[in-house]
Amino acid sequence: MAKINEELRTLEIFEIEVLQLLKKQKVLDQLYFGGGTMLRLCHNLNRYSTDLDFWLKPDVDSDKVFNILKDNFSKEYVLIDSQNKHFTLVFQLKSPGSKRSLKVEIRKEQQNFEWERKIAFSTFTTIQVQVRGLTLAQMMKNKVSALVSRKVIRDCFDIDFLHKRGIQLPKEKEQLRSMLGIIQGFNEKDFKVTLGSLLDTEEREFYYETKFTFLEQEITARINTINE
Repeated sequence: MAKINEELRTLEIFEIEVLQLLKKQKVLDQLYFGGGTMLRLCHNLNRYSTDLDFWLKPDVDSDKVFNILKDNFSKEYVLIDSQNKHFTLVFQLKSPGSKRSLKVEIRKEQQNFEWERKIAFSTFTTIQVQVRGLTLAQMMKNKVSALVSRKVIRDCFDIDFLHKRGIQLPKEKEQLRSMLGIIQGFNEKDFKVTLGSLLDTEEREFYYETKFTFLEQEITARINTINE
């Protein structure tokens, strides 16, 4: 596991370098930065994340952004894949400094997300990059929606992280019930392998032991409050 985490640390440096490149090419200010990587790099999320997730700002020309990034990624890295899809721009990059490739996904949805200026940084590099990051409240909305739709344990981990930092859970009873059912359905493999591969040893052991007990209790309490 130490070897895997060392790979994830070098990937994190790679992520910061790509953010710096986006800033240099004047693309970063046209994007909202979100997802688990934003939470880790801007808010010290205690799990690693293996891709960069963005949303285009309204009225941004997605074709122009795609061409700029394809050209610059090709110059700086090995561009494994680049696709201008109907809903997303997708790039897969490889850097000599990282054993893992990095996926960069930019959604074309023209949404007015709640955002704020943040600093993306890592303890593994001195590079710091200012970004337009989604607010934590917006991230809670996104993560809850993601958990309900794709039922992936890392989304639950991020919701747990956000709630422990004072971000309120949703108020819709059916949504809360869906969340609770999904959480209770996670099995040993989900905790030990899927989530464990993204955590350092201490965090991995903690979550394997306690699961999401606190979050389950909080969701249950919220449901009961709504029922009263």
